[in-house]
Amino acid sequence: MKDFSGKVAVITGGASGVGRSLAFALGRRGAKIAVGDVDGNAMEQISLDLAAENVEAIVEHCDVTSVDSLNALADSAQDKLGGLDLVFANAGIGAGETGAMWEYSEKDWQWCINVNVWGVINSVRAFMPRLVAAGKPAHFVVTGSGNGAYTILPDAPIYTASKAAVHAITENLHYQVQAGGLPVKVSALFPGPHVVDTGLFNSGRVRPEDLKKEGEGNESGINSVDDMKKMMAEFGMELQTTHPDEVAEMAVKGLEQDAFWLLETTPETDEKIRARAQMILNRETPVPAMVG
Repeated sequence: MKDFSGKVAVITGGASGVGRSLAFALGRRGAKIAVGDVDGNAMEQISLDLAAENVEAIVEHCDVTSVDSLNALADSAQDKLGGLDLVFANAGIGAGETGAMWEYSEKDWQWCINVNVWGVINSVRAFMPRLVAAGKPAHFVVTGSGNGAYTILPDAPIYTASKAAVHAITENLHYQVQAGGLPVKVSALFPGPHVVDTGLFNSGRVRPEDLKKEGEGNESGINSVDDMKKMMAEFGMELQTTHPDEVAEMAVKGLEQDAFWLLETTPETDEKIRARAQMILNRETPVPAMVG
């Protein structure tokens, strides 16, 4: 898709982080934006900010754990903006787990799987039939994570498991679309190449009441990228970060090339991918890169 002018882009989890940056990257290229989110404060802010840049947009409450909520967002995009061309299944959370996985709260598992995995499944169910029925070039983009898709970092097993499932769904969707000769392009977006400075570590702000625990905040003690930077500094290490705007620009440039892998890596990341593949081929016993 070379030209985004006049196209309608739906972005779940679009009021903050990478979703927000995608909204502006596409809006500045002339696209009409439908933002779906559950964070009321962030929704109010992005509505004002998009209007200030004269981006035609709607901002609506959308809970990706509900296919009905996603269908309502799809209806609004078509009715109010006049179509449906790009869908970003971007909503995701971090459960903030730490320690032995057999001691995690069941609520952490439920919440993360509900949003990260069922959110993608529900998005496929809500939007793909519409994109296929339209019979015109379109994009369906899923935000995943290298942690789970091509490497395993054992410090966040719930998140890792959810993103491993997300990538399996995304790649299978791509194969099915290709096999069917459909005009919908599927892409896998991996924010990076460094830790992305978003509110992922503070996901508890949107945790549903029925899945809340007695204590607020993450068990890891990391509730922001700044917290992670401070922790790394205590060990004499500097944490490199990536701004969400950089991720959005990388993604849009990839979409212009109809790329499946919307991915930017470092030499260190590439080496980890090679080492993991070689470990499997050589039947080597896995050794964790790091355990916090």
